[in-house]
Amino acid sequence: MRLGTLIPISLGAMLLASGPAWAKPYPEAERQVLELSRQAIALRSVRGPGNKTGEVAQLFRDALVKGGWDPRQIEIVPYEDTAYLIATWPGSDPSLGPVVVSAHMDVVEAKPEDWERDPFTPVVENGYLYGRGASDTKFDAALALSAMIELRRQGFKPRRGLVIAYSGDEETTMNTSKLIAQRLKNADIVLNVDGASGVLSEETGKPLFWSWQGAEKTYVDYKIEVTNPGGHSSMPRKDNAIVQLSQVLARIGHYNFKPELNDITRQYWIEAAKLEADPRQAAAMKAFAADPQDHGALGVLRANPATAGRIATTCVPTMIAGGHAQNALPQSATANINCRIFPGHSREEILAELEKVAAEPAAKFTDMTGDESVAAPASPMRDDFVKAARKAVTAAWGPIPIIPMQASGASDSMWYRALGVPSYGASATLIKESEDFAHGLNEREPLLNINPGITYYLSLYKDLAGK
Repeated sequence: MRLGTLIPISLGAMLLASGPAWAKPYPEAERQVLELSRQAIALRSVRGPGNKTGEVAQLFRDALVKGGWDPRQIEIVPYEDTAYLIATWPGSDPSLGPVVVSAHMDVVEAKPEDWERDPFTPVVENGYLYGRGASDTKFDAALALSAMIELRRQGFKPRRGLVIAYSGDEETTMNTSKLIAQRLKNADIVLNVDGASGVLSEETGKPLFWSWQGAEKTYVDYKIEVTNPGGHSSMPRKDNAIVQLSQVLARIGHYNFKPELNDITRQYWIEAAKLEADPRQAAAMKAFAADPQDHGALGVLRANPATAGRIATTCVPTMIAGGHAQNALPQSATANINCRIFPGHSREEILAELEKVAAEPAAKFTDMTGDESVAAPASPMRDDFVKAARKAVTAAWGPIPIIPMQASGASDSMWYRALGVPSYGASATLIKESEDFAHGLNEREPLLNINPGITYYLSLYKDLAGK
């Protein structure tokens, strides 16, 4: 589920050098990235009738077998109308947990009549690959897989196993995501390559910064319902369901959850402040990192929608319904409250807090989320990962700023983190914010990511699987 860059800061004035001119070419791997991406995009891997996710898995399996994998080391597991892929490159020390590379093969629906180009007919034009899944996340999956094949071509011998683990329903139910995480709960580390991790300058196309995701909020939907006997509209009562619900929604809308930090978000605010063009915003970021109860900093950050969601749990009304006739008192009124819960808090805890805020005995709260989301702690700031990622990014793009971040949810990483497995969003790709059309029309991916991406993954795999 593409999350975008998730770094809401002003970087227009920041113009840094692009990837190093000395980057080594990898012609066979580079051709494979583009060809696999094109073939995968052409397969309509959308949940429902005609879902071709299994064919995407077969495409990747064939590439791995051709690249030296024993067919017995590759599993394609059907599940309902989809499938997932697990391919293992065993390490020399089987006692060590493997390095898992995570992505997903399914995509969100796309209607050809709405697009300028058919979404399932890949097109290369002006340095971009167009098509559904180009940026979320078939290109990233093909890039990570092709780089691993290149690593094997070079004769690398991993000490830790390397595992390709691609889910088949990340955009919808995440059932295969959960199954994969359960199977790989012995992993040492997970590299989730779902979506761009870096931003390119709008003016020059040069890299501005790269980020890695070490945590994400828990996605939750609560239903609030107020019911009453109703009656004739000419005989008004104080216990009007619509009025009561509206008062509850107003209280929730004005409520601020306790601001907080973890290791990931503290470092995010420190690093993001260095790149913020607005002095007032930069000062608020630094002050919040030093003291999350700083009222002045909170006032500035809460006033900006781009930063308001980063300082605490957030809950907002998103849907309402009520009444049954124009001339009758409402017998019921309902609303949906969508929450993004800061790591470390349970769904039950936040529901109880909302009930206190509502202060309305007639309001019944119900968790409607089901099992498609799970609370997960932040991954640790692992020194080996941080160092390996910085080395890989520098080799690929040069010495650009690197910012850890916490997403608003949700990705396959949460299923690993919920089981205690560190997972990091660490894609090799960079994109302009104005060209990020994941889940939207005319989705595209800059092909300039191919060579730096291979360079990045070769470095990252060697450092993490070779130790």
